[in-house]
Amino acid sequence: MGQNVAQKLIGSHLADGEMRAGSEIGLRIDQTLTQDATGTMVMAMAGEPLYVTMPQIWGVRLTGALPPWVSAKDVILEMLRRYGVKGGVGRIIEYHGPGLGSLSAIDRHVIANMGAELGATTSVFPADEQVLAFLDREGRGGDFVPLSADRDASYDLTDEIDLGSLEPLIARPSSPGDVMPVREAPGEPVFQVVVGSSANPGLRDFAVLAAITGGHQAHPQVSMDVNPTSRQILADLTTMGATLSLIRSGARIHQAGCMGCIGMGQAPAIGRNSLRTVPRNFPGRSGTDEDSVWLCSPETAAAAALTGEITDPRDLPSKLGIDYPDVVLPPRSGDGEMPLEAPLPESDARQVELVKAPSIGTLPDFDELPADLRAQVAIKVGDNISTDEILPAGARVLPFRSDIARLAGFTFSQVDQAYVARAREAGTHVIVAGENYGQGSSREHAVIAPRYLGLRLVIAKSFARIHWQNLANFGVLAVEFADPADYDRVEAGDELSVDGLTDALGSAAELTVRNRSKNADFAVRHRLSPRQVAMVLAGGQIPLVRSRPAS
Repeated sequence: MGQNVAQKLIGSHLADGEMRAGSEIGLRIDQTLTQDATGTMVMAMAGEPLYVTMPQIWGVRLTGALPPWVSAKDVILEMLRRYGVKGGVGRIIEYHGPGLGSLSAIDRHVIANMGAELGATTSVFPADEQVLAFLDREGRGGDFVPLSADRDASYDLTDEIDLGSLEPLIARPSSPGDVMPVREAPGEPVFQVVVGSSANPGLRDFAVLAAITGGHQAHPQVSMDVNPTSRQILADLTTMGATLSLIRSGARIHQAGCMGCIGMGQAPAIGRNSLRTVPRNFPGRSGTDEDSVWLCSPETAAAAALTGEITDPRDLPSKLGIDYPDVVLPPRSGDGEMPLEAPLPESDARQVELVKAPSIGTLPDFDELPADLRAQVAIKVGDNISTDEILPAGARVLPFRSDIARLAGFTFSQVDQAYVARAREAGTHVIVAGENYGQGSSREHAVIAPRYLGLRLVIAKSFARIHWQNLANFGVLAVEFADPADYDRVEAGDELSVDGLTDALGSAAELTVRNRSKNADFAVRHRLSPRQVAMVLAGGQIPLVRSRPAS
């Protein structure tokens, strides 16, 4: 039986482990397949492999070609419409089929970027002519290595999308998985449109906004905000004349970076609809607690910017006489004109003094897991709690990302403002959660902050993969209810205990938790590998690596 693209990629990076679904594998990180946290990359720089549980490979066959007014964002929104925010958990999504020929490398980036919102381990595509065209444009055509699935490749799961049958889609507030056709939400007033951010990668998406709005003015009630992905994107837009076109249409051009996507500027008014082309719209992520953020394609965003309401972009020809534009991108990127400073030789780099402002703290030292755990439930939360709800984004919080002691004070502030005080009073404590706990972006700060406050155990019905892995990385034991009904039998404030925890953790996947407040026991299970068990016992990955004898 032949291999698919995901199997070939994993095999070429495999450091140890068995390439079987459910087994833990170690990957060499000269390149990366994952959307994991910064700390993972730091460990890779120190020579450590990336460990993941081998996922199932989900083959999604694409046929046809996207019709006018429909773009790559609608493809991933269709996946979210079908499967929701948990549909990709434990899976790599591999897109293949004849429809790929019409999707550029950046179109594929748009689709893959929001694979995290499906809960997927990662998303992969073959390396074909479209990838070569992208590398040629970047002056890196010589780096191209073709990669495709074998003709007799198979997949653990399969699905198919006819690109030609797709229509403009939009995700309602406040979940990427709450997707509906744009035509079913006409007339909803819009007060802000945000296109861009570091996670909205392509020149094409900005260029199509400029082409649709060019020669027209944004509706007077709409703030049209553009966050270029990078300085390179801004340079290319300017070369095309698109920057001036956007400004004349009423757009505000902001600096390159995350910006509005993570609530650093462009926070919308309370309860007023904001349409954004970013990947996530979890409650409060925009920087406004009572926000109303919808996710859509740049075509749908452009239509709303011009009409002041949610509008099916396919109606623009009849409403405003605007035909779907044929966007022609520059043959070469402007990146080559931007000089980059080469890194110092290692001997010189070792002499550089790290200068830190007073606002830059140090990572706390985390202790070992106690042999007998006795702790209070500091908070109980429901299903689909995102990392943005565990630790908010926005201008009020993000300036403290490098000072854990101050950052921790915002933990769960959108869910329960009394959590921090309870956690500090209790010290060692427990969190109880429903399904898909920790969905969304990696946000390892969403583990570090509650860990700093004394979190040692999270009991949930189920976890989002990246957050589950981050919990282990920082010495927090993540377990699941053996009987999900036991979730209803545990309350905030209950005192729980696990006797002989460290011994039991190393020898069994099932543990018994005593609810001392209710004089009852219930069972929980962990899915940790022996390596992760050692990591949790040591207090996290950093203490474990630090404890190794120097080579």
